[in-house]
Amino acid sequence: MKPLVVALGLAATLLAASLAAQSPRWVGDWPNTDFDTRTVDLSEIRSGGVPRDGIPSVENPAFLRASQETRLDGAEPVVTLALPGETPRAYPIRYLTWHEIVNDTVGGRPVAVTFCPLCNSALAFDRRVGGRVLEFGVSGNLRNSDLVMYDRQTESWWQQATGEGIVGEMAGVELTEIPIWMESWDSFRSAHPEGLVMDEPDARRPYGRNPYVGYDSAARPFLYAGEDPPHGIEPLARVVRVGDRAWPLERLARAGEITEAGVTISWAAGKASALDTAEIAEGRDVGQIRVRDGQGRDVVHDVMFAFAFHAFWPEGAWMLGN
Repeated sequence: MKPLVVALGLAATLLAASLAAQSPRWVGDWPNTDFDTRTVDLSEIRSGGVPRDGIPSVENPAFLRASQETRLDGAEPVVTLALPGETPRAYPIRYLTWHEIVNDTVGGRPVAVTFCPLCNSALAFDRRVGGRVLEFGVSGNLRNSDLVMYDRQTESWWQQATGEGIVGEMAGVELTEIPIWMESWDSFRSAHPEGLVMDEPDARRPYGRNPYVGYDSAARPFLYAGEDPPHGIEPLARVVRVGDRAWPLERLARAGEITEAGVTISWAAGKASALDTAEIAEGRDVGQIRVRDGQGRDVVHDVMFAFAFHAFWPEGAWMLGN
């Protein structure tokens, strides 16, 4: 038998074995997901150790006025969403750490505010796709250590770091991103004393505690088998991603402000890391970032770990300033 025929036969056998190993678990848990329609190899997706909705998303969260909130420490990180004409809203990381997705509606606009602790990735999306409003949940799966979301309408799977559908009916669809930024609670309430802050969800979780103690000082990411970033950058070093460009946070902290590639990125001290000490409020100061364009408008960006940027943008540009 010719070597090529043998190789093809072996490849087919291995593929069949792989699908046989994967399909019963996924098909049984996800009977409404179209696994034949996808943009990624299923072998790249692995369990994060929890079942679907084992990390429960939040729907229709309650809010308080900033002046009424007494539980948050001044350095605690919050995600700020400020849609034009609407009262700014703060989503505390102490809640997003345990829920990862908040399905909200702001001024009639359905939004999803998301946070993947394993990638330090905080992004917000418009939940409207093709005339439908989607509601997102946590699939329990990871790809490149990043949260794989799913929508409850089609049970398609979505990559949180990119906002792209990767498996199912919505594979290949891109969600519209909404500018948000992560800042300290002190920073938010100083700028928006009458702003709104998400109230504590009605769930039994140790809010304010960090279940990933010391993670952002670890040598390797959790459940990640990909390449390390280039240029000697540590895998869990933070970078500011704008499109397919990444600025090391260390460089920004030294400079204070950098204007490059059509954006101005500013750094200020005062925000605690959510992935350092057991109490989020006691995390070391990693600073906070704001990204604006030439007209002073907020720009969609992410402050993520370097390994995740390299995994999802392998041809991306590293803005090292040298």
